Amino acid sequence: MLDVNGIRQDFPILRTGVIYMDSAASSLTPEPVLDKMMEFYHQYRANVDRGIHQLSQRASEEYERAHRKVAQLLNAGSEQEIIMTRNTTEGLNIVANGLKWKRENKIVTTLMDHHSNFIIWQRVRQRHGVKLEVVKPSEQGLFDLGDFERAIDDSTRVVAVPHVSNALGAIVPVREITRLAASRGALTVIDAAQSVPHMKVDVREIGCDFLAFSGHKMCGPTGSGALYIKGTVADEVEPTFIGGGTIQDVSSEDFGLATGWHRFEAGTPAIAEGIGLGRAVGYLLELGLENIRLHEVKLGKTLYEGLGKIRKVKVYGPEDMGSRVALTSFNVGELNPHDVALALDVSRKIMIRSGHHCTLPTMKEVIHANGTARASLYVYNTREEVETFLSTVEEIARSLT
Repeated sequence: MLDVNGIRQDFPILRTGVIYMDSAASSLTPEPVLDKMMEFYHQYRANVDRGIHQLSQRASEEYERAHRKVAQLLNAGSEQEIIMTRNTTEGLNIVANGLKWKRENKIVTTLMDHHSNFIIWQRVRQRHGVKLEVVKPSEQGLFDLGDFERAIDDSTRVVAVPHVSNALGAIVPVREITRLAASRGALTVIDAAQSVPHMKVDVREIGCDFLAFSGHKMCGPTGSGALYIKGTVADEVEPTFIGGGTIQDVSSEDFGLATGWHRFEAGTPAIAEGIGLGRAVGYLLELGLENIRLHEVKLGKTLYEGLGKIRKVKVYGPEDMGSRVALTSFNVGELNPHDVALALDVSRKIMIRSGHHCTLPTMKEVIHANGTARASLYVYNTREEVETFLSTVEEIARSLT
């Protein structure tokens, strides 16, 4: 059970009366994470893996510890399978640009993907002439595994799917999809930006080859994230950038790249951000991912069902909370979703997202809407906030009559 009132003390911005329901876009950052980042700047501000002096040694230890914390969070084989990135997008691009492609290869992805896990594979098709097959979910965002079984064949090189839809909140059966891909010798790439912050994610249980997520959606700083690369496939990915820190040896004629995460982290990294991400992971582990999930299931159910009861409000995504996270997209009558978001902000300081959420194919071919308003909850949200949100949406809907 989460002590939500205690948790809220770690987020001073909430004391201003703001009701923050936009964590799917970017979560708030708690004081312990900010303190850890400032600890770096105040106590051991130096480059990592560059010096023998005590400041560099301490910075290197803390940065390596952050890799270990992420590995612990994901149940990875070791910290060498964790590459620090700026965000999910960078991690996915490292994979797409680093794999070797042949014209006869095929990529399978979905209509429910965020642009970051969709257009990069479209670009691979444009550059290398590979085939791209797109699997479509139901209107609620649920997949028929038979569609994947038919799409994934012996020519499939990569199957790229989201773990959770950022537009519909639907949880994708990634473990089953990964098994289908593995049976055909295909690699699996998971966009876990919306799952890692909210539930236990075990890469070994899922069996995926690659998994990327962002720190700024899980109490970490902006400009932080991580990419998991299974150790057995690391050599199949050519690093996007090479340089200082990525090499094992260099001669006047040749060079050899390092192994593990050093191979992919060229130049001076975002040290404070990486250390901050490690502390954010620790913060969530201390709260307990199971506790976070239980808290969000309860609030998410109230959110989804409450919106569904309001006249003239249309909600999207699965009805079963076991198949979704605490994120609900909705529309109010014929109102532009941006107007709905603005009215919530102006009237009650409620912050939500509006628009297409970087999922235009989902909007056009699944939801059949030009955009939606979206409320997304996290560890610091309360039932009282959800009730305030629902009553305000109801007032907006009543104004249409």
